[in-house]
Amino acid sequence: MTEKKPITADRSLSIIGCARKFLRDSSGNYAIIGALMSPVLIGAAGLATEGGLWYYKHQTLQGAADSAALSTAARYGLNVNANLDPQAQSVVSTYGYVNGTNGTTVVVHRPPVSGAYIGNNKAVEVIVTTQQSRLLSSIYNTAAVAIKGRAVALPGSNGNGCVLSLNGTAAGGTTSKGASSINLAGCSLYDNSSDASALVNAGSATIAAESVNVVGDISGGSGITAANGINKGVSAAGDPYAGVPQPAFAGCDYNNKTYKNTVTINPGVYCNGIQLNAGAVVTMNPGVYIIDRGTLQIAGGATLQGTGVTIFFTSSTGANWADATINGGATVAITGPTSGTYSGIAMFGDRNMPTSTTFKFNGGVNQVLGGAVYIPHGAVQYAGGASTNVHCTQLIADTVTFVGNSNLAVDCSTYGTKSIGVSQATLVE
Repeated sequence: MTEKKPITADRSLSIIGCARKFLRDSSGNYAIIGALMSPVLIGAAGLATEGGLWYYKHQTLQGAADSAALSTAARYGLNVNANLDPQAQSVVSTYGYVNGTNGTTVVVHRPPVSGAYIGNNKAVEVIVTTQQSRLLSSIYNTAAVAIKGRAVALPGSNGNGCVLSLNGTAAGGTTSKGASSINLAGCSLYDNSSDASALVNAGSATIAAESVNVVGDISGGSGITAANGINKGVSAAGDPYAGVPQPAFAGCDYNNKTYKNTVTINPGVYCNGIQLNAGAVVTMNPGVYIIDRGTLQIAGGATLQGTGVTIFFTSSTGANWADATINGGATVAITGPTSGTYSGIAMFGDRNMPTSTTFKFNGGVNQVLGGAVYIPHGAVQYAGGASTNVHCTQLIADTVTFVGNSNLAVDCSTYGTKSIGVSQATLVE
């Protein structure tokens, strides 16, 4: 093995001499070689510099794709009919990349078209691509560099709310009065009001829920218990049925109907209300029942029942808006359809009605409404529900007031309803 010699003074002088020789050389060989090598050196420097820029861009795009995938998967978890493209594009735009601008594209696939989750209809894939112009490296190739971020997410457990008051400013958006005992078995309460008394639990009333979630604050919180927390200052919960269209109708099929005996009725337009006297047993065939003005009045001792039924409350004149009054002692067993446009909705209030329109569901323990009581612009008073956790009842209204003992539960796996509350999501790719 040859021993390396240290640089001595003589060797240093030799190196200096070579440098001087290069500078004095008049043949131009070194200058030519230097000129020929300069593009290579500049290109290498450009690639090194731009490689760092491209890596940074990729990291940013990946972050945008991750956030968009999580957001869209959560959105899908809450509403399987939601259009996911605008959701993804909105999230990506917060990172400075706008779909269709400067060569940027945002594509959403459900199910994914690549990766380990191909064919999984619950998985959401988001791909964000942009074009990066070259700088110094353009001496090799002038084409823009495509940079891509890709992510796949799955929705987590769906929101499990069974009570949602939508009014954003009301005092007492949700109210429990007197000695009411409200038992929300395995489900949660959501109140979207930002008021300092958004949720009012008055008198000796009690509320037991899986969780209580209020945008504003609570009055009378000592009577409230929640296994998973009483949460104040939260974000407002979305209206899960906001995209469901209202039924179109014209004319009257029936007018001012009163029932006293046992009868089976059919879907149609019922003008000026429906009244069930004590002793009446009315069975509704499946379909949409439109009550145009008047009241659905069910007396104590009367029975209303039906499966696959949606009752829509409206007014063709913009006055005398239809409402409902179910009295104590009435038997009500109405279940919404499990598929189709009105999947999961048992009762549906016109979105144009005044928020003062009052619906009184006070049937007591024999009042079982399977699916959603969806009155987004009405005031719902509620007392009833069987003390069992095998039913599925959702109360969604502008304001909700409990006026007596109430039992609501969510076991909605077979009811076709949409979820209330925030659905968490998990990145899987």
